[in-house]
Amino acid sequence: MRIVSLLPSATEIVYELGLEGDLCGVSFECDYPEAARSVPVVSGTAIATDGSLNAQQIDAEVSARVAAGLSIYTLDSARLRAIEPDLIIAQDLCRVCAVPSGAVEEALEVIGCHAAVVSLDPSGLEDVIDGIGVVGKATGTEGRAEVLMAELRRRLSAARERVSGRERPRVLVLEWPDPPFNAGHWVPEMVVAAGGVPVLAEPRKPSRRLTWEEVGAQEVDVTIFAPCGFDLDGAVGQAADLLARPEARKLGRIYAVDANAHFSRPGPRVVDGVELLAELLHADAPDDAPRQNARRLA
Repeated sequence: MRIVSLLPSATEIVYELGLEGDLCGVSFECDYPEAARSVPVVSGTAIATDGSLNAQQIDAEVSARVAAGLSIYTLDSARLRAIEPDLIIAQDLCRVCAVPSGAVEEALEVIGCHAAVVSLDPSGLEDVIDGIGVVGKATGTEGRAEVLMAELRRRLSAARERVSGRERPRVLVLEWPDPPFNAGHWVPEMVVAAGGVPVLAEPRKPSRRLTWEEVGAQEVDVTIFAPCGFDLDGAVGQAADLLARPEARKLGRIYAVDANAHFSRPGPRVVDGVELLAELLHADAPDDAPRQNARRLA
C-alpha cells in the first residue's frame, strides 16, 4: 500500500502501526519520528517559515488568506501523480493546520488519481485515540491499532488516578501570544485528566481568539504556553510578546512547552502531554518542571 500523510499526527500513527515502509509522501511539517524527515514532501505552506515573521504578523497573514478564501497550504500535484497513492490521510478540522480533505479530493480529480482519502477530525481526547483505529482499519492493521489504543487508554487512566483527590489548579493554555488564542478541542480534556480546571476553554470546542481583557479578568494558577507549530525552543522564543503584557502578572506560574510534540498534534503523544501536565500542575515545588519538556518562564 502506498500511503501519503498530510498530517504530522497521522504520520506518527503510521509509524506506530509499523507502516513506515508504505509511507511515500508527507507534509513539510512531518518531523517525528526523525525518519519521517527523509520521506518526500508533497505539501508545503504559503506562509514564511524562516522566522522572519513575529506572532502578530503570522496571525495577520493567516487571517488575511483565510478571509480571502485562499489556502495556507500547497500540494505538489506532480509528485502526488508520480507516487500514485492508494491512501491519503488528511483533515477538515482546521484550515490553518493542514490541507483540508476536500481540497485533496479536488486535486486528485484534476490529476486523475483515485486514492482513498481518510479524514481525521478529532474534537476530544478520546477521538484522538479513536483516530488510530481509523488508520488501522484503512490499512489492515486493526490488531496493532487496538493494542496501541488500549495502552494509551491505560496510561490516561493511570494519570487520572495519580491526581485524584488533589486540589485542582486553574489552568490557562494559550496556543498563541499575539493576539491571544486559547487551546481548544482535546486540550481542555487534557487539563482535566491531568488534575486541573480549564480556564477560558470548553472541552471539544474549537480554539478561539481571546481579548487581553478576558485574560486579565481570570483567576489563573498555571499558564501553559503552547504556541501552535512550535517546539519547546520555539515556544520560549515566542514568549516575549506574552511576558511583555501587563496581564502576564496575573497568569500564575507560566511554562513553555513543546506544542508540536504534546498538545497541538492529535496523535499518540498527547498522552505524553497529559502526563507532562500532571507533573507541572502537581509538582512538589514550583520550579520542578521536567526540563526536557517544559521551561518555567515566570
